[in-house]
Amino acid sequence: MQILVGLGNPGAQYALNRHNVGFIAIDAIAARWSLGPFRPRFQGLAAEGRIGTAKLLLLKPATFMNDSGRSVGEALRFFKAEAASALTVFYDELDLAPFKLRIKHGGGAAGHNGIRSLDAHIGADYRRVRIGIGHPGQKERVTGHVLGNFAKAEMAPLADLIGVMADELPTLLAGDEARYLSDVALRLQA
Repeated sequence: MQILVGLGNPGAQYALNRHNVGFIAIDAIAARWSLGPFRPRFQGLAAEGRIGTAKLLLLKPATFMNDSGRSVGEALRFFKAEAASALTVFYDELDLAPFKLRIKHGGGAAGHNGIRSLDAHIGADYRRVRIGIGHPGQKERVTGHVLGNFAKAEMAPLADLIGVMADELPTLLAGDEARYLSDVALRLQA
């Protein structure tokens, strides 16, 4: 079982917040690969299915961003899965330019409260798919930027990125992260 988690805050008022890009990615994956439906489970909304031979759980924690680790930890324990080999987390990254994508394993939380919660509950060794939302330039503007909605001008590039990420997911599931990033970047340039 591979567990794909999107970080975000539950509720319609947060749906298009930059901080919810992880939820947006999980919804796009579910739609692209006809996974679901989402049902209440693991203190969140979860959907199961397969892409090729990969058995997947998609999870959107409903514990709010700052306590995401409780939900993810519960799912990992249920499936007796190790975070290092089974978990991929999609989330917003301030320190990346908008709509840039990076992948890393482990590391610090870099001020991201959702990642800080995951690290506290399950440890820091898991795959992280960081989706750039850009930095507003001034520290005092960060909270408003992160909790603000994507602008209308950002919706098309966001949809392009998320759609391509979902299309190319089998490469990521196969463990070829470099090719996944390359294929996503090439398709976005076309």
